[in-house]
Amino acid sequence: MNPNVFLLALSQALMMTMIGLVLSSSALVAVGLAAPSGLANLPLAAQYLATLLVLHPAAGLMARRGRRPVFVGAALVGACGLLLAALGISLGSFGLFVVAGLCIGVLGGVGQFYRFAAIEAVAPARKGLAVSLTLTGGVLAAFLGPWLARSTRNMLGTPFLASFLVLAGVAFVAALAGWGLRLPAVQRVVAVQPARPVRQILADPGVGLAVAGAVVAYGVMNLLMTATPLAMSCAGQAFDATATVIQWHLVAMFAPSFLTGSLVGRIGALRVMLIGSLISLAAIALAMAGDSYAYFQWSLVCVGLGWNLLYVGATTLLAEHWRAEEKGRVQAVNDSLVFVGVTLATLGAAPLVDYLGWSVVNGWAAVPLLLMVIALGRALQRRAGLVRAA
Repeated sequence: MNPNVFLLALSQALMMTMIGLVLSSSALVAVGLAAPSGLANLPLAAQYLATLLVLHPAAGLMARRGRRPVFVGAALVGACGLLLAALGISLGSFGLFVVAGLCIGVLGGVGQFYRFAAIEAVAPARKGLAVSLTLTGGVLAAFLGPWLARSTRNMLGTPFLASFLVLAGVAFVAALAGWGLRLPAVQRVVAVQPARPVRQILADPGVGLAVAGAVVAYGVMNLLMTATPLAMSCAGQAFDATATVIQWHLVAMFAPSFLTGSLVGRIGALRVMLIGSLISLAAIALAMAGDSYAYFQWSLVCVGLGWNLLYVGATTLLAEHWRAEEKGRVQAVNDSLVFVGVTLATLGAAPLVDYLGWSVVNGWAAVPLLLMVIALGRALQRRAGLVRAA
């Protein structure tokens, strides 16, 4: 493996370890801190809001200074946020815990560029493989995060206090991994065409479909993943069961990345995206079939697998359609739209489960996936028509 891709995969693993543990514990911590009714997911929503807000500034900084210092700086900000979260838990302050989520979200936002950095670290023909290998770092996170949650939850007496202190150490290791990167120097790309406005960029069929795929992949996955701990709690499932479900969900999200890049190369990004959408719909059917542990487990495994195929396919498709001089801008716009959806899904998960119920939430989550299946089917038909015409 390319050394830079290895370090980016490690950075991805460390970031997802933090995100996974925070995801599985945040609502429970908020309840313990006497969060107002319906706002148990506010700290997590604050995290995703910060991720959304940091994307454009981070892209600009990377264009001027390179990716390495931004990756290191974001990891240090994340470490400060995790220490602040531990302080909030220690003091019993819900407000401080919410503010900490903003700092953690900075690392989450900058971490979205790991996969784009991997594209730059390899030859053009290997960009799909580089994206998928970087995402395999999440496999380590799938085991490390839940293990840390179980082993440190009650270590210092106050639930999850030790967990967030340990995560701060993980963030410092992520800073060291970023420091070790030796990525290509920032190149000033001379625009051969006038810069296109964002609306015109998104009107490009390839870009528009890629962005839509990423938004649907992440939005639906995050809604169901965030809502699952709450739904399992309502169904009387223990925290250890919830942590295990999240663990295998994360495995399903990232383990297929060992093969997804090769699959994209063999059958194309559009077909991979279509398969991912169909698997996600199958996951929703499973979730609506029952509320026992097995239904939660297998549903969220399928959600993770569907996300992987749809998201890796969408990222590869996006890289096939951006202009060199627009690369940073397109990446930031793509991830900004993704995290608008993620923030809304996270903020809405708790009240939606409370007021509509788990089955209805899954039913609504199926709508954007069905629209994606239709759009991808039409795109494949158009491509087949062009091939026949040629």
